[in-house]
Amino acid sequence: MNSTDPSHFPLRDVAQSPEATARYLADVQRVLLDIGKNLETLTLETQVHLRDTHVEGDRWYHARLRALPVERALGDVLKNLKNLTAGLEKSAYKRRAHDEAVVNTAKERKEKELERKRKKNPMPLQAAPNPPQQGAQPQDSGYSGPTSIYDLGRESA
Repeated sequence: MNSTDPSHFPLRDVAQSPEATARYLADVQRVLLDIGKNLETLTLETQVHLRDTHVEGDRWYHARLRALPVERALGDVLKNLKNLTAGLEKSAYKRRAHDEAVVNTAKERKEKELERKRKKNPMPLQAAPNPPQQGAQPQDSGYSGPTSIYDLGRESA
């Protein structure tokens, strides 16, 4: 396929594989972190320059007050960039979790279906291997069993 083909979408293969998605998002994150380093440097250099720019008649704090809106705007950009990179990590994790959930959902549905079938059609009770003989006394007279829950592990005589 070539790039002019309307049915070719470059990120379709990436979107279909959680590993490829994680690799792609990691690459994007690396680029953004590199940009973030440059923005941090720009922020510091801008702060130094703006706070050092005095106009005749300024008091000592006027340059700082004029610089604050610019510093705040650059700080917001850095904060948004950090949130973006954290969101990329979270997206890669959620993508992998989605595939695991899909696999687990199929298994859970099979288990639930088997349980439903077992409840609808309980297995018939097995017939006793030795049928009781005519004239024989029934073995369970009510006296041979445990008398309390503490006697459950003991055999009575």
